[in-house]
Amino acid sequence: MTSMKGFGFDITHKLGGTLARTGVIKTPHGEIKTPAFVAAGTKAAVKALTMQQVTSLGAQSVLANTYHLLLQPGVELVREAGGLAKFMGFDGPTFTDSGGFQIFSLPDVKLTDEGATFRSHIDGHKVTMTPESSMQAQWQVGADIHMAFDELVSTEMPKDRVIAAMNRTHQWAERCMAEHGKLAADSGDYQALFGVVQGGRYLDLRARSADFLSSLPFDGFGIGGVFTVTGMDELLTTVNQTLPEDKPRHLLGMGAEPVDLFVGVENGVDTFDCVAPTRQARNGALYTHGGRINIRNAGFTHDFSPIDSGCECYTCQNFTRAYLQHLFKANEILACTLASIHNEYFVVHTVDQIRESVDDGSFTDFKSKFIERYYDSK
Repeated sequence: MTSMKGFGFDITHKLGGTLARTGVIKTPHGEIKTPAFVAAGTKAAVKALTMQQVTSLGAQSVLANTYHLLLQPGVELVREAGGLAKFMGFDGPTFTDSGGFQIFSLPDVKLTDEGATFRSHIDGHKVTMTPESSMQAQWQVGADIHMAFDELVSTEMPKDRVIAAMNRTHQWAERCMAEHGKLAADSGDYQALFGVVQGGRYLDLRARSADFLSSLPFDGFGIGGVFTVTGMDELLTTVNQTLPEDKPRHLLGMGAEPVDLFVGVENGVDTFDCVAPTRQARNGALYTHGGRINIRNAGFTHDFSPIDSGCECYTCQNFTRAYLQHLFKANEILACTLASIHNEYFVVHTVDQIRESVDDGSFTDFKSKFIERYYDSK
């Protein structure tokens, strides 16, 4: 177990023949039973949902985005409000990512070894993000778990460019660690810091990145840029066989497909985050155990069954496919809320079931039946 002022990680069970494990991450604001899906609360809000709804559908924790909070409402305001959890009314553990993905996706970002300079998409003012300022911003936000500032690369970049970005990520990781240590020394609370593994699609670079970051005293690790890479299972195996076993691993921005959850857990991932469940819900794309459906389709006009038979979410227990389709056709805001409740519940509880299957040894069977039903039933 790793432990530091209220933060720790215990592995409770390992599944033979795989890297899958169950465990508990301890934070100052509560525990997270792992594997777990972390709800994406990008701007201190899970879109279309109240925090009471987020809690009632089973989410154990929420992740917010430092880039977005820095620009609006400002990290100083979040600190003044008592920190991220209190600001958004969530009684549980919280994460922040560094915002690197959003920053490096901007068309006008200027990158140096010192940091990244870009213009706000809100009002156009110039902002420079460095490893030090990223740590300062995340400490003001006050989440339980932070991510080090890293440089994201696209899958199309040549290897020499990926190596340069990886080396810069490592230099920034050391600077994040140093600044984090200074901030921790001045605070009575403990906020954990995760290093972020990069290396693009190259397995040798991923192994090098994981090995380097393992040499630093991080509390855990994020794995970045994986959702754009084919062969995710091999990449995760390479990374997680290199990272220390006794520290938690978070897959940043996992893909939108439920199979990714199984691949992640099987290859050693402890927590995930992704905006896909609520983003797809707002577009009428709903997960069911028989595959994803588009509730806007005319075939659901007279369908008075729940979205997913057997689902115990609030939406499925109280409303029909016909009603959801009506709400979307009528452009009612309630459509986004009810659809988001269902999709978020589906993903959170799928990971909960995966966790249970790792504990009782039924993972392989559960994975096979789930994937066959989800992808082959149509």
